[in-house]
Amino acid sequence: MIVFGLIVGSFLNVVIYRLPEGRSVVRPRSYCPSCRKAIPWYENIPVASFLLLGGRCSGCGAPISPRYVIVEAAGGALAYLTVLRFGVGIHAVFVFSFLMALVAITIIDWKHRIIPDSISLPFILIGIAWSFMSPELTPLSSVLGAVAGSGGLYAVGVVYRLARHSEGMGGGDVKLMAMVGAFLGVQLVLPVVLIASFFGSLYGIALMRGGGNARTAVAFGSFLAPAAAFCTFFGTYLLSWYLQRF
Repeated sequence: MIVFGLIVGSFLNVVIYRLPEGRSVVRPRSYCPSCRKAIPWYENIPVASFLLLGGRCSGCGAPISPRYVIVEAAGGALAYLTVLRFGVGIHAVFVFSFLMALVAITIIDWKHRIIPDSISLPFILIGIAWSFMSPELTPLSSVLGAVAGSGGLYAVGVVYRLARHSEGMGGGDVKLMAMVGAFLGVQLVLPVVLIASFFGSLYGIALMRGGGNARTAVAFGSFLAPAAAFCTFFGTYLLSWYLQRF
């Protein structure tokens, strides 16, 4: 399963690099962004090739971004954790697909300040469809989660716009939360938003201390997606711990 995750992570790098530019993720084959040299299969082995090449292109010697090996390693690690938490089966396949979509969204939003509809919109439908088979999610909870996730974030954006007279929440974030709610259910929408807001606020404070201001743009999707991944594994335990305290 780890090897499968590494391979998916390698393909995800192509998606992250090409999708924001509207290019095909299938053709042409992988190549060096600097010299355009096609990468042979033996230089495209996840993680191993990066280490053997010393993080540089064999053709032009240009440095290869560490992001590539990080995404590949994340794919392997998340595949292992998914099987560990959910077992081997169709449930793990859907969860892993959701997690890989979150990884892509995290990096694309961080780099380009966009969340592609081609990822979020299909996964809203996939999440709702999966709820009819999921042992942990009901269709009602999935639909309510999509509505609550998108509606709640949209409402926050409207209030911010009225109060500050500027956009505070992008449409991509709204669609992302619909996707998250569809996969995790209505009960985990609020924990995801709270966790993302906490760490997003810490980052915003760090930016302001570094010379930014209160209007400095923060890629909120890059905090929502990791928070959703965390709640995928630990959300039910977090809710149980919280409810036991009252």
